[in-house]
Amino acid sequence: MEAGRELVWFAVKQARACLFAGLFFLAVFLMPRAGLFGLPRYDLLLMVAVAIQILMVALQIETWDELKAIMVFHLVGFVLEVFKTSTAVHAWTYPDFAYTKLFGVPLFSGFMYASVGSYMTQSWRLLDLRIRHHPPYWMAGLVAGLIYVNFFTHTVLPDLRWYLAAGVLGLYARATVIFRPRQRDLKMPLVLSFILIGFFLWLAENISTFYGLWRYPNQLGAWSAVHMGKWSSWSLLAILTFTLVANLKHIKAQIHVPE
Repeated sequence: MEAGRELVWFAVKQARACLFAGLFFLAVFLMPRAGLFGLPRYDLLLMVAVAIQILMVALQIETWDELKAIMVFHLVGFVLEVFKTSTAVHAWTYPDFAYTKLFGVPLFSGFMYASVGSYMTQSWRLLDLRIRHHPPYWMAGLVAGLIYVNFFTHTVLPDLRWYLAAGVLGLYARATVIFRPRQRDLKMPLVLSFILIGFFLWLAENISTFYGLWRYPNQLGAWSAVHMGKWSSWSLLAILTFTLVANLKHIKAQIHVPE
């Protein structure tokens, strides 16, 4: 019975941690492809994302520190989008017109990465996350940096994702995430959490491409499911996001050490 209550609380807090992502993707589903009131869909989605972010801070659902961290994810994601959609790479495209496109990328796209950061920061606080046997922060940061660089270089150099994944397995082999849905501490391997988050991001990507938010080259004629290989990319992105959150919290803890 107690285990059931913990599971319910876990589900409730997970849903709460997904508030930004949930509201944003609800807007994606409801927004007409042609836009509204003479404004293109991408521009309206940017307005919705900014409005949600402002409301979450105003209602103290999100702290200013969390917002600052999320803006880092926004920037990291937008730079990646500019590279991936460039004519040299053309990994995917944003086919619709928008006034708020920069280098061919609609500005709302950064909020899709920010939604992952929002989920991470909210989960950390709501579930009282603690990491047991976390590897040295500089090593975790180095691997995360290599993961990010590989997103750019794999188009011209060998793709190192599986080598990096093997490095992650070794680095986080002993790491366990401890969380408290209600009263009891539960735990799971940290690597498993990366895999699960990557899977749900892959599902969200399938839904987004189905609604034409962006398109891969093989989806231009007719929609088809996103290749399962993208699951690994999203899991690596989850590792990158987690490392940013963990390192920012570590730095903040060092700055505010009690005298």
